Amino acid sequence: MTDTSQQSPHPIDIRLHQASRLLEIKFDNNTECKLSTEFLRVYSPSAEVRGHGAGQETLQVGKEDVNISAIEPVGNYAIKLVFTDGHDTGLYSWDYLYEMAKNYEAMWQDYITKLEMAGHKRMQSV
Repeated sequence: MTDTSQQSPHPIDIRLHQASRLLEIKFDNNTECKLSTEFLRVYSPSAEVRGHGAGQETLQVGKEDVNISAIEPVGNYAIKLVFTDGHDTGLYSWDYLYEMAKNYEAMWQDYITKLEMAGHKRMQSV
C-alpha cells in the first residue's frame, strides 16, 4: 500500500484559452487556477530559465505577448508546453503546476520586482 498523503494533487482538467492567454487547471482536490502564459513562460522549469543551480536563474524579459502553441503530455506526471517564442524545453510536473497555482501571487510579485530592479518596464499586452 502506498502513502498518498504526501503527493500533490493531480490535474483532472487542463484547458488553454489562447485568446486570453490563460491556462486553466482543475486539480483533483478541487483547487482551480488560471495561470497566464507569460507567468508559465517566465517560470519555466527549464535549464535555460532556472540555470543548473542556485543563483544561475536568468530573468526572462519581453514575454508579455507570448502564448502557448501546443501542450504535450509527458507520461502520467507532467506536460511539456510549447511557447510561441520557440521555447519548449521545460517539463511542468503536476507538483510544479500545483506549486505555481498555490503560490501564484507571491511568484508573480517576485517576477515584477525583479523586472523593476533590472530596469525593465513591462509592456502592456495588446
